[in-house]
Amino acid sequence: VQLQASGGGLAQAGGSLRLSCVASLDMFNVYFMGWYRQAPGKTRDLVATITSGSTTIYADSVKDRFTISRDNAKNTVYLQMNSLKPEDTAVYYCNARSIASASTYWGQGTLVTVSS
Repeated sequence: VQLQASGGGLAQAGGSLRLSCVASLDMFNVYFMGWYRQAPGKTRDLVATITSGSTTIYADSVKDRFTISRDNAKNTVYLQMNSLKPEDTAVYYCNARSIASASTYWGQGTLVTVSS
């Protein structure tokens, strides 16, 4: 299983970036997909998750700025990040979780840097 994340880079405060994660998963549509982030010296924290039924959950720090979505036909999950802040700087990881099998998979991470 591979989760390939892309779309990270350098953005100015107030700018936008869109992350993508393509998953080589059978039955992608049944997986809960999520984005986590880890800043230097900090823990890896949940940013947003989307269930198999497309219910979304966001960390308070990104509500109303970030949007998670999925395209089951493309085995892809997205994270649209608007109104970026310097504190959004982190490595962003894609996650896939199967409720039925309790399997969890991680992508390799993509770096997002927001300058002030």
